[in-house]
Amino acid sequence: MVEILYSLLCECDSEYVVFSTNNAKPRRRVRTFFAELGPGLITGAADDDPSGISTYSVAGASFGYLPLWTALFSFPLMAAVQLMCARLGLVTGRGLASVVRTYYSRRVLWCACMLLMIANVFNIGADLGGMAEATEMMTGIQSYYWTPLYTLLIISLLFFSSYRHIARIFKWLTLVLFAYIAAAFIARPDWSSVFAATFLPRFEWSSSYMATFVGILGTTISPYLFFWQAAEEVEDERAQGRTVPIDDELRIATTDVLTGMFFSNLVMYFIILTAAATLHVNGQTNIETAQDAAEALRPLAGNAAYVLFTFGLIGTGILAVPVLAGSAAYAIAEAKNWRGSLEDRPGLSRKFYGVIAISMVLGLVLDFVGFNAVKMLFYSAVLNGILAPPLIVLVVLLTSNPAVMGARVSSRPLRYLGWAAAVIMTLATIGMFVTIFWR
Repeated sequence: MVEILYSLLCECDSEYVVFSTNNAKPRRRVRTFFAELGPGLITGAADDDPSGISTYSVAGASFGYLPLWTALFSFPLMAAVQLMCARLGLVTGRGLASVVRTYYSRRVLWCACMLLMIANVFNIGADLGGMAEATEMMTGIQSYYWTPLYTLLIISLLFFSSYRHIARIFKWLTLVLFAYIAAAFIARPDWSSVFAATFLPRFEWSSSYMATFVGILGTTISPYLFFWQAAEEVEDERAQGRTVPIDDELRIATTDVLTGMFFSNLVMYFIILTAAATLHVNGQTNIETAQDAAEALRPLAGNAAYVLFTFGLIGTGILAVPVLAGSAAYAIAEAKNWRGSLEDRPGLSRKFYGVIAISMVLGLVLDFVGFNAVKMLFYSAVLNGILAPPLIVLVVLLTSNPAVMGARVSSRPLRYLGWAAAVIMTLATIGMFVTIFWR
């Protein structure tokens, strides 16, 4: 599937793509493949954050196998948008906000930045709350002690280490999410129903289903990932230096992004499937706590399900929250033309790190308002789904503009998929509000 989409997305860029591995030894090709993975893979891993895990668990528990088709449906949309962001960063050598500042008015620029900040702060608060509640489940120590502790831990790591170092360590914690794949098979789902739900999309015209659909789109096609992808491509290029031609870099970025997005949606698919085959089948359709969501892993791990779930939630949170805070800092710094990079020490980029600290503190404040952690995680995904379409439109317009991209404007398939993502997410949001008011 990844190879088919790769060919589609590269259709109009084929003159730039050169494959020279036909005679390479298989082992060398595999080694090269993994060596070339970078920002796209980290972005894909960060996409399965606590908000995503909660949203997928809620979807499977509430509607059974019905939402499985969304994993296949959202993959080409999210891959196209992220690939456009990666190409924008590589071709221009600047982040998304910096390019918007150059080609659009200040009103458009700050509207984009405010949409991002609203979504990110709420998402940071939700992820911190989810991590804290999962830890409370394991330790018995109440979550409001853990949220400031995790906030200080992540701020300290970002201030006194590099994000790349953090990601190398903690991204391995996300591997426990593969337990959902094993649990799905052990739970013995009704495979005929699984395949039907996967390949025959069905809608349920209700406010809860439409909110879940918006949440799934919002947690897979999230605003913070647009800014992060472009900024990290620039950071990666600066760190390594441009040692290969730009066309080869675009080819490498395509492989990287498609791999990351495929990994993200694979985990998404099996979280929904596992929750459906365990929770929904047994009548547990309303997830209110982290314990409820962890129960989906019980067929595989028994009482250790809570341990697996906790490590998964903490691992993805420690990976994703710096991405959320970092993408906000990159956007504001680029909009204000400040110096800013996660590779800089705080003394060199005080304002940049100030945005990170403020974002984290505002997210922490939300956790003490009294929201239910699981519901807050779910509604942060819904909020991302509502706020993403205007930013997708900006990305499509910028990457289709020869003044910005030169001869490397987005291909027609990329543009069509980008517009489709914006339109579908907008219609889903309208449908959600219609069903709410109609009810």
